[in-house]
Parts: sequence; structure tokens; C-alpha cells
Amino acid sequence: MNASEIQNYAMLINGKSVQAQNGQTLDVIDPCSGKPFARIPDGGEADVDAAVAAAQAALDGKWGKTPPVERSRILQRWANLILDHFDELSELESRDTGKPITAGRADITATARYFEFYAGAADKLHGHVIPYLDGYSVNVHRVPHGVTGHIIPWNYPAQQYGRTVAAALAVGNAAVVKPSEDACLSTIRISQLGVEAGLPDGALNMITGLGDKAGAALAAHKGINFMSFTGSPRVGTLVQEATAKNFVACTLELGGKSPQLVFEDADFAKALPVVVKAIIQHAGQTCSAGSRLLVQKSVYDEFVGEVAKAFSKVRVGTPDMDLDCGPVMNAKQQALVEGFRKEAIETGIPLLAEGQFADGIDKNGFWVMPSLFGNVPRDHRLACDEVFGPVLSVLPFDDEEDAVRLANATDYGLVGAVWTKDGNRQQRVAKRMNCGQVFINNYGAGGGVELPFGGMKKSGHGREKGFLALEHFTTTKTIVHFHE
Repeated sequence: MNASEIQNYAMLINGKSVQAQNGQTLDVIDPCSGKPFARIPDGGEADVDAAVAAAQAALDGKWGKTPPVERSRILQRWANLILDHFDELSELESRDTGKPITAGRADITATARYFEFYAGAADKLHGHVIPYLDGYSVNVHRVPHGVTGHIIPWNYPAQQYGRTVAAALAVGNAAVVKPSEDACLSTIRISQLGVEAGLPDGALNMITGLGDKAGAALAAHKGINFMSFTGSPRVGTLVQEATAKNFVACTLELGGKSPQLVFEDADFAKALPVVVKAIIQHAGQTCSAGSRLLVQKSVYDEFVGEVAKAFSKVRVGTPDMDLDCGPVMNAKQQALVEGFRKEAIETGIPLLAEGQFADGIDKNGFWVMPSLFGNVPRDHRLACDEVFGPVLSVLPFDDEEDAVRLANATDYGLVGAVWTKDGNRQQRVAKRMNCGQVFINNYGAGGGVELPFGGMKKSGHGREKGFLALEHFTTTKTIVHFHE
């Protein structure tokens, strides 16, 4: 692509499209070719200062006086605009992340649904009355935190934007968003549509730039009243340390090593395509990817043999080819995943199956071969650490007790699945799994918009999605009235 074909994008501060105050930009790299195709502002501390000030001014002004019903109408108009620009946003999302166009379309559909859902909920978050002593009236109100910060990742930029920003704005916060520098073009465009939908100046602000510069400045800013972060545990620790210095709470969604437990009485025909899709979706770059397949020994050879056949048919290509998955996001992620694959092979872990690269892909893209490894030792790094790539580890288990022990044997606790026809076992196992979501005879890879989502242990804390997210983006105020 020639320099003249590279499109320049802008940030959004106080309702206006602006460049970084330092005048610097960053290239946006196409993961299918390794070449730049767009530029974004390389924002920094001064831009974050301006965005936070604009958000606070909006709270002190028009946005802070906007009633819930009007917030609802703005979010609904925003949802409609996202659908009106469906093709444009889907293509941006797929081009930016490398995922198949069908996946990009699904992401934009889900993003619009977040705005629609929270539009419907904006005027339905009620407080309550506490019966107290004679002569007193006590009301507990749900109130917004104030200025909320949002650091969102590169794997599902549009969806992550919708699930945090829509919820925060629905309850009356003003938002400052810092998307990943690796993939943020859809979120820039969606932010512009928010202004078109009627958001007052400053209610929504977006800063682009590097995580260790713009992101760090946002997390540490004294004007932020609540922080939402999705990303790696390492960076999540830094965010939590930064917010703690200002006594600011945060929601952290930090990834997982999610197990799917397949018992001997499972419906193999139903489980098979779900097991494969749960690790192949977006080339395994999903926090809730089903990256550990735990299979009862009595049916291990039979079921894993079928998984291997299905895995060998997985095809990898560009978004327009619309195959099973695309590349990983960047060179760093490619090296990381290849490192896991190489170590597994060198330590003698059986490579049971690999996918296929489509003809005609650019060799400079960040391609990784989908891989199925069997009989992975329980203490091996491949069984314990998050790969964040299309690599599935298979581990056998003896019985129910062993299955639960193995399912919980990681530092993560985000999602899990139980495949069995035994209703009693379904409930017993689900209750004992240490994770935020458990699917029985299905796997939602995070589930729908309505379902509260979040982790335990190293997967983070706090909840997003569903009505529960509105509680996390608010706090309570108790008003005690003494009647003379």
C-alpha cells in the first residue's frame, strides 16, 4: 500500500476530532500482510488531561443534567446508527483484527445489541427504601461514579467498547476510552456515531496511543473515578496499582485457561463442533477460549480422534476468504504462540493435528498454524498458561473428582463447560468449578449480552455484561431524613 493510500484517523475530545498535541502518529498494521494501512494519533498525558477535563465538564454541565430517559434515547439512536453503518464497521473490524468477515459482522451485531440493551436499562436502575426508626425516611440511591476510564483490548475492540462504554454512559457516567493501538478503527468510527446520536460534548472522549503512555496516564489520572480494563494479567496488575494510589476501584477482565470437560456419556456429535470453534474463534485470541479439553479416559481415544479429524480441516486465511480463522494480531503474538508450539513439540507432547493455510496468503502476515496437542502433562506450561492462540491442549481424566481437580488446576477462572447427559453430575460439577461462567452442554465463549461475565483468581474481578454491569458502574448513596 502506498503512503497516499494510508488513511489518517483522529481522536475525540469534547465532541471534536483532534490529533495528538505532540503531533505524533502511529502506524496501524494489517495482520494479514504486516504492512501499515492506517495511522492514528499517538496520544499522551496532555491529551488524557484534556479528555478527563472535558468529561468532568460534561458531568458538571449538560450531560450531568440529562435524565435517564434521554440517556436511553441517545443510546438507542446510537444502536440504530451502528446498524445503519453495519457493512462499513464490519469491514473495519475485520481488516483491523484480521478475523473472517463473518466474525466481523457478528461482532458489530453484538456491539449494536449492547447499546440497545443498555438503552432499555438506562431508566430502570432503581434504588430502594430501608425501613428504619420512627421519624426517619431512608432511601438508597444508585449514582454514577463520575468520570470512568476504559482501556479496551485489540481482540474484540467493537464488542469490548459496547459492553463497557454503553453500560457506563447508561447510568450517567462520562467516559474516557483508550483502545488498543493495534486495533481501534471501528471504535473511533463508533465514537463518531455517538456524537451523531446526540451525546453532549465531553460525555464521551477517546484517546488513541500506546498503552504504556496514554493507557498508563489514564489509569493513573487523579480525575478518574472508576476504571475498566480488559487485557493481560501483567498489565492488569499495573492498572490496579495505579488506580489504588488514587483510591479508585476497577473492574479487571484478564483472560483465562478455560476447560471443557467431556464425560463418557456426553453427546459427542453436539460437543465436537463446539469444542473446535471455542479455540479456533478469532485464532484463539479470546479471553474465554476453550483452550483446555479434558476428556474421560474411557472415551479419550474415540472423542479425541474425532477432534483431530475436525482440526485437520480448519482453514486459515484473510478476512475476505471468510474461512475458519485469520492470523494472530501482531508479530509479538505470533512469536509467543510459536514459542508455545515449539516448546511442546521439543518436549515430546504429541501433535495430533494441524489446520491448513489457504493458498495465496501473504507470507509476511502473522500466521499461526492451528494445533491440537494430546496427552499434555498436567504441570506443563501448555496446560497451565494462557497461549492466546489457536492451540488446544487435551488432557485425560479418570473420574468426576479428578475432572474437577484438573479443571481448577490453573491460576485462571473465567469460563468452563461440562458435557454430560447426567443431570445430577451437571449441577455437581458446575457448582465446584472455580470460574465466573459455566456452560452445560454448550459453550458460549463469554455468552450473550444479557449474561454477567467476569472471572475469579488471575482472570480478574468485577462483572461486565447484563444488568449487573450497571451496578458496577454505579455506587450507592444513602440519604437519611429525620422528620421533625
